[in-house]
Amino acid sequence: MQTGHVTTPFGRRPMSLALVQSQMAIEDPRPETRIEKWKVFRDVCEARERLGIQDRALAVLDALLTFHPHAQLDPSQGLVVFPSNAQLSVRAHGITETTLRRQLAALVDAGLILRRDSPNGKRYAHRNRDGEVEQAYGFDLTPLLARATELALMAQDVAAERARFRRAKEALTICRRDVRKLISASVEEGAAGNWHHVESEYVSILARLPRHPNRSQIETTLDEMELLREEVLNLLEMQFKTEEMHGNAIQNDRHIQNSNTESINELEPSSGKEQGEKTADKPMTRHEPKETRITRREPIKAFPLGMVLRACPQITDYGPGGRIEHWRELMKAAVVVRSMLGVSPSAYEEACNAMGQENAAVAVACILERSNFITSAGGYLRDLTRRSERGEFSLGPMLMALMKAKEQGNRRTA
Repeated sequence: MQTGHVTTPFGRRPMSLALVQSQMAIEDPRPETRIEKWKVFRDVCEARERLGIQDRALAVLDALLTFHPHAQLDPSQGLVVFPSNAQLSVRAHGITETTLRRQLAALVDAGLILRRDSPNGKRYAHRNRDGEVEQAYGFDLTPLLARATELALMAQDVAAERARFRRAKEALTICRRDVRKLISASVEEGAAGNWHHVESEYVSILARLPRHPNRSQIETTLDEMELLREEVLNLLEMQFKTEEMHGNAIQNDRHIQNSNTESINELEPSSGKEQGEKTADKPMTRHEPKETRITRREPIKAFPLGMVLRACPQITDYGPGGRIEHWRELMKAAVVVRSMLGVSPSAYEEACNAMGQENAAVAVACILERSNFITSAGGYLRDLTRRSERGEFSLGPMLMALMKAKEQGNRRTA
């Protein structure tokens, strides 16, 4: 039975069952247990917010530790200190007595110290003939020793959380700078694209960020901003490829006009379909002119898996074991959903060839989220495939629209 730490306060100070429970939860430290007192104090300072105490309480705890004559907290040397309020006030940098009492109560409520009140409420000690303390009444520092490991782990967790928060803020700052400067450069140099819409999306994302955000809100905004950055880069990449194709077409045309060694029928495919598909799949030969080789269109870029799952949470139910942790599991789930939605294998295969397997799986996940509003999932996917082949489709707007819809739904339910 644990009864050694349970003590009631003197005078009018009330006793509560919660205080009894917190005192009973303190385990007696082993006789050989020792800890450097200032190390524990540093851990308490680090975990101050988790413990629910203010900086004034830390000043009072610091003063209490100075009255412990040893550098280490050792059960064999006694852990009860008994300074008067006047002495505590001086060592706590002149704190008023009212504030001192309030912060002492906060340290007790936080489970960092215990009261050992005497019969008359005074703080003093009984000593033997050798001057050693036999019985002391005051503040017991045993909880600091008993919770030393817990406080150390709590301090490490707080430090790690602070580091994650700092890295998230740094990443968001860099991403904001990238998007802002990319938009400005595109507008100033007249790049093709609806930059007014991109600008409004940028402003909207930042407007949703609270003035004093926590780490979760920072990371959510970072995901949205990274998605917008990918969209901007995709727009610019498609424009650069279009300009390059136009430049190559003019060069090819001049070469065809000046060349008499090969006919026009040999240099150009017989149909647009062959030019867009078969020529890309046809292996290059050393006899084929360099100007006539048409490179395969690069697939659109894949987005972070975590972002996809936040925008399309329903597909998680179709993953192995009801969860999705890797892209391979998402692609397996997409095959199941494809069959459930009635999308033919050929339509899905064409989407994989045009977009890439990862992006095709993301497209199926988006269709699943909007299945109540889509009449024919197969026809919708084929349309997305055709637009992707023409370089007119990106997953960014779809994912962003779904994430916005989720946020608005959460706000209405809240």
